[in-house]
This record gives sequence, C-alpha cells and structure tokens, in this order.
Amino acid sequence: MQRVKKVIDEASKLSCTAIISFEPENIFYLTGFWGEGIVVARDDYVRLIVPMLEADRARSTARCEVVESERGKGMFEQALSSLDDNEHVCTDCNDYSLIERMKARITVRYSRDVFYNARVIKDGEEISTIRKAASILDELFKLCEQMIRVGVTERDVQALLLYEAMRMGAYPPSYRYTLTPLIIASGINSSLPHAEVTDKDIRYGEFVTVDLTLRYKGYIADATRTYAVGRVDDEMSRVYNIVREAEERAVDSISGNHCREVDSVARSYIDSKGYGPMFIHSTGHGIGLEVHEPPWISQRSEYILKDGMTITIEPGIYLTGRFGVRIEDSVLICNSGAEVLNRYPKDLIVL
Repeated sequence: MQRVKKVIDEASKLSCTAIISFEPENIFYLTGFWGEGIVVARDDYVRLIVPMLEADRARSTARCEVVESERGKGMFEQALSSLDDNEHVCTDCNDYSLIERMKARITVRYSRDVFYNARVIKDGEEISTIRKAASILDELFKLCEQMIRVGVTERDVQALLLYEAMRMGAYPPSYRYTLTPLIIASGINSSLPHAEVTDKDIRYGEFVTVDLTLRYKGYIADATRTYAVGRVDDEMSRVYNIVREAEERAVDSISGNHCREVDSVARSYIDSKGYGPMFIHSTGHGIGLEVHEPPWISQRSEYILKDGMTITIEPGIYLTGRFGVRIEDSVLICNSGAEVLNRYPKDLIVL
C-alpha cells in the first residue's frame, strides 16, 4: 500500500481523495499486475477491475482486490460504481469521451504528473530490479564483442541480442515511433541518434553504436556503447574521447544538482571542443516503468536530482553523413552522488 499512498498523497495536492488509473505502467505500479484493467484507489482500498480473460492472471499477480467484469463498458461502469457521486478523483486518462462520461458522475482532474511524481523516487525493490536489468545489458555488451564483425549485418546483431536478452529474462519495450526495439547503427547510420536497424553489412573502419533498452520484471535499463571495427582515424578517436569525457563529467556533477546543470556540464564540454552543434539531444532522462519519464536531464528541466531517482546520462556527437558516437549509462542517484549501474567499460573497444 506504500506506493498507493504516495500516489494518493500527490493527488490530495489537487484536492482529490481518490484515483482512477487506466495506463498499464500506473496499474502495475499500484497493483503488480501488467495488463488490461482499471484501478480505483483511495487511502483505505485498492480495486483492480479486469476483463474475464485477464482475471486468473490478475489474481495471481495483483496485490489488491480483483474484480472481474465485462470488457469495455462493463469495466468502466464497475470502476465508477466504486466511487462516490461527486467525489474528487484524479485520473491518468486523457481520452475525451471517457473524461466526459466520468464528469457526469464524479469531479475529475486529469494529471499524469500525480503519478510521475509518486514514481520518480524508486523504492528498494524497484532499484534492485533496475540494477538487475542493467546487469543484463552489461552481459549483452560483452556478447557484442563476439558478434560485431565485418560482414555481419545490423539486423543479425539485433536478432542475436534479443534472443540472448530474452533467455536472461529481459524483453524489449514497445515504442510508438520506431519499428525496431534496439538501435544497432553502423557507419553512416551511427550519425542518426534514433537509427532504424537495417540489413547493412558492418564494414572495416566503422563505428557501431549499440543502444540497448530492455525491460526486466517491468522495469527499464538503458545503456549505449559505441564500438569500432578494425581501426579508427584521428577524428573518430577524438570524438569518442570527447563524448566519454562529457559523460563522465556529467555523472560526477550529479550530487544534489539541478538536472539542467548536469546537462550543462556535458554540453559545455562538448561545445568547448568545437562539437556543440553536433550534440542534438538532451543529456539524459528518467527511467523506470517507462523508457522516458521524469526527471528530464535537459537544458530547461526544473527537476533537482534526489536520492532514489534513476536516470540515464547519454551525451553524443553526430557528424551528419559520416559517423556518430553515443555513450550512455543507467545511473542511480544516491545521497553521496551517483552510482553507475552499468559496469561494462567505456574505453574505446576496437574489434
């Protein structure tokens, strides 16, 4: 019930006494069940409404009362019947038609922030799970040393990594804006921060960026390494070392700092080396039940890093039409600073 209390406490700041959640990440956070359902919760109870086809699985995993209902409208009506008329309720639902139907019975406040604010500080169980997810990524990076060779395709590397990840209990998250679950970007493709995996052969003298984002028991770890194949020229080596130094400086600056200041440490260093315009994204983001969630490690972020937050640090330099370098770690914020959860080395590895 501690997680429920955190969300209810956040909702009370909006004068709400209950919550009704439709999003799978929030349902999982509140109940331990990942699937189709609706959660209604107050201080004194948590109720999960699920369709018949999910009922047995929900009962085996949920840490609360499970109510079986007709799929769709039946679930929605069952959820509303759990609330008092005109009760002030916070929801993560942004569907206009559902919001209007709720307004006929209750007073509704839509706020994703209520849920994010509760989830942003991880408890011990969450941290342990994210740490395990990060260790799986480290094992996969070791496998990359064997897999990445001249003539092997990006798709070959992705397929083998996914196979091994799933053998270790991890699985890819789903993205709305990409067709491939991992980023394996070689040569010119490495200059695209969100490159799609292709059938391109890996070639001698190229960089290969491997960005691994995987979920373990619901929770995300996210890390990136850039390998070289055969050789690197002077500029490739210089760019790599700039990105590595920027990443390490950003991690070292974390203790009690504003997110925007951590971003500035990485960004100003890369800018001082003449590559500022080629660093085209934020320095990092929060990880947890979503791949990208608060706190945001960006120039405009208002967040202050606090003990128990989990984030990524991932500066990069991208030379359009040539090559790119990104180095990323999953990081736990501690009272003493930061614990980098990925142990795989950041030295330039030439395969």
